[in-house]
Amino acid sequence: MENDGQIISAYKFPSPNPSVELQMVTYYAGGLRVKGLLAKPADGSGTEGFLYLRGGIKNVGKVRPARIAQFASEGFTVFAPFYRGNQGGEGDEDFGGDDRVDAFAGFKLLQTLPWVDRIHVFGFSRGGLMALLTAIEFPETASVVTWGGVTDMFLTYVERKDLRRMMKRVIGGSPKKVPDRYKFRTPLYEIENLKAPVLLIHGRNDRNVSAEHSYRIEKRLKEMDMPVESWYFDDYTHYFPPVMNRKVVADLTNWMKSPEQQ
Repeated sequence: MENDGQIISAYKFPSPNPSVELQMVTYYAGGLRVKGLLAKPADGSGTEGFLYLRGGIKNVGKVRPARIAQFASEGFTVFAPFYRGNQGGEGDEDFGGDDRVDAFAGFKLLQTLPWVDRIHVFGFSRGGLMALLTAIEFPETASVVTWGGVTDMFLTYVERKDLRRMMKRVIGGSPKKVPDRYKFRTPLYEIENLKAPVLLIHGRNDRNVSAEHSYRIEKRLKEMDMPVESWYFDDYTHYFPPVMNRKVVADLTNWMKSPEQQ
C-alpha cells in the first residue's frame, strides 16, 4: 500500500544505553497500524539502516530494547517491527504470511529517514525467513544476516512437534493440507531473486531451528554462485552465551560494513 512505512506517531522510549536514543513508533503496514522500536546512536552517526526482524510469535521472542540498543551502538539506525497484533498493534500475526508486510513496511520506513544511506536486514529465528523474504522483495538491500534462522517452513513443521498446533491454527492447516501456504512462507523457493550478500550464523546444537535450515539455503546460494558466508558454531544452541553473543554481534556488524558488502 502506498502509505506503508509512514510513521503515524513516535514518542521517546527509555533507553538502556545512554549513547542510544529509542523511540516507540506506530507506522502503517498493509493498512494496519503496527508498532515497532526505532533506535539510533545519540552522536548522529547511524547512516546505515538496520532492519531487525524478531523471532517467535506473540509474547515469545518479543523485541527487547537492550538488544536493539546493542545493534544501534555499533553505529546503525535500527528499526524493529513488533509485527501486527503485538503490543497494541492492529491485526493478527500469521508467522511469515501477510505479516511479512510489516517487515517490508519497516524497510520502507528506514528508507524515509533522510540520514539513512543504505539498509541491512537481520533476522533471528523465525525472523530469518522474514529477513530473506524482505531482501527478495527489496533488491537494493545492502546485506542480509540470519542467526538461527528459519528458511524452510516444511522443515519447521517436521522438527517442532511442539509448534504444530500453533502452526495449523495460524497457517490454516498442516503442510499436507495446505502445502501452498507453507511454500509461500519458505524463501528457499524464491532464492534466485535474492541479490544481497548473505551471512548465515547457526549453532550446530540448535534444537529450536536446526542448522539444516542454514545448510539448505547455503547449498542453494552456492549452486547459483551467489555471495554467501556461513559461521557455524559446534558448541552452541539457539542461544549463545552472553560473551560470545556480544562478540558475534560485533563481528556480524563489521561484516555488514566491510568493503565486500559495498
